[in-house]
Amino acid sequence: MSDFTGLAIAGRIATPSDPDWDAARAAWNLAADQRPEAVAFVESATDVAAVMAFAAANDLRVAGQGTGHGAFALAPAAEGTILIKTERMRGIEVDPDAQTARVEAGVLVAELSETAGAHGLSSMPGSSPDVGVTGFTLGGGLSWLGRRYGFACNRVRAIELVTADGEQRTVDAESDPDLFWALRGGGGGCAIVTALQIKLIPIADIYAGALLFPAELGADAVRAYRDWTAGVPDEVTSVVRFLTPPPIPDVPEPLRGTPLLTIDGACIGGQEEGEAIVAPLRELCEPIMDTWGQIPAKGLCHIHMDPEQPVPGLGEGMTIRELPDEAIDAWAGVAGPDSGSPLLLSELRHLGGALGRPDPDGGALTHLETDWVMYSVGMPMTPELAEAIPAHLAKIEATMQPWAGEGSYYNFTERPCDVDAILPADVCARLGEVKRRWDPENRIVANHSVSLETA
Repeated sequence: MSDFTGLAIAGRIATPSDPDWDAARAAWNLAADQRPEAVAFVESATDVAAVMAFAAANDLRVAGQGTGHGAFALAPAAEGTILIKTERMRGIEVDPDAQTARVEAGVLVAELSETAGAHGLSSMPGSSPDVGVTGFTLGGGLSWLGRRYGFACNRVRAIELVTADGEQRTVDAESDPDLFWALRGGGGGCAIVTALQIKLIPIADIYAGALLFPAELGADAVRAYRDWTAGVPDEVTSVVRFLTPPPIPDVPEPLRGTPLLTIDGACIGGQEEGEAIVAPLRELCEPIMDTWGQIPAKGLCHIHMDPEQPVPGLGEGMTIRELPDEAIDAWAGVAGPDSGSPLLLSELRHLGGALGRPDPDGGALTHLETDWVMYSVGMPMTPELAEAIPAHLAKIEATMQPWAGEGSYYNFTERPCDVDAILPADVCARLGEVKRRWDPENRIVANHSVSLETA
């Protein structure tokens, strides 16, 4: 094991000899068994630069981590690394006139939503309130505002970072545009990001929420939802799920263990317009629960009811290019109430709109050419579930393969793999060029690393 006594930072260096080592190395996803050489709890870009210099001098690698929602993919590569945790870097600066924000690398989505909302503005929140803004954005950032405004990564105007040689830099479309391009949707494998400068959206409130139905509605309800999405404007982003809430205190007691079909989403605009758009969904049957309504935009990150504390999860995603009746029947058969699924949920998120149109100024992820993206996850609370969940995830993937798109979506790809299994070949080739220029020693690892051999 390396000697870290020579590594001095304002934050803290945790090593395996510390009594709280297991807590220090833990990720938000408790299923990820990260075993780095040390964990650096950094407090500034200067701290990150010091860690980077130490790693280079001691032939170690580094990995950045805000929360560790996607850490299951990183865990196998964490050996021999210093894990740079940015959770102490929580600064947020909003310029309401310019409608921009500077967000340090440890800021959570809910924190940015709250701060931006105080100025009548919104960021590009996804479905989890306590995922890190930086990790969410570097992997693309699939937001409730996505069909209108595209991926969150392409709202970034500048990125503050530390390169593999320990230099602090700010990159944008004019300064080091290749690195700026790579980090917007290509993951964090080419530098350690310390802050993002992002463009906010002038949305103070929005019509959003969820409908909870009995899962027995099954394929017919999914077909009705699919047909509904074909007619909604780009201002509407939504998702349909088969969900069985776990028997934990955070879940209302009547819903625990109850198989559900849920439809949740957001409609940019006022309540009257939103109610008219959602009305056909309410006619499916009397919902068990209906939370749709006009809410402050800062509440968007809570409508999906994602857990707001660390939990174990084994999940995987895939893109779905189209959703004919046969695909819906297949999905309901493998994920619905009669499937015997051990999973917590399986969901289909509606893409299209700005998410499906190339952004001429975008980064490594400009758009997705498929109509849908799927994500399924289970909670391995017992050894039996830890064995059953991966097998069922593989079954879902095999079942839906006839309708699968090319590649996947970075933030929903939780198995260990390089970016070439996710992004198009031409994008991976360009990422490889950026990696060879900025990190020729392959000092930096990420959830899905860029290979130096990518051609």
